[in-house]
Amino acid sequence: MSGLPRLALRAPILAYRYSLSMFMGRTCRYLPSCSEYADEAIARHGAWAGGWMAASRVCRCHPCGGDGFDPVPRELPSGATWSRPWRYARQAKSPVCEHVVER
Repeated sequence: MSGLPRLALRAPILAYRYSLSMFMGRTCRYLPSCSEYADEAIARHGAWAGGWMAASRVCRCHPCGGDGFDPVPRELPSGATWSRPWRYARQAKSPVCEHVVER
């Protein structure tokens, strides 16, 4: 029964990866892709911590976000507890979108 929350979160990721992702194009700013990252984070760290890590990664994946190699951490970040879920997310530096021109 303990694997049910993980399966419940991983099933939509796999469904996206093998259906909608094929039509949208398999281009991601990060390696591993966001769906691979989410799947691995949930499998490695569980539904709660992995889910927060995945949500953080998806929120960073936008035109003004980062890019490059960003693997799932082997261990949970220090200071991360179930009552402070924002600590599971990697705290990236505030990105500046240089190609956007303010008018």
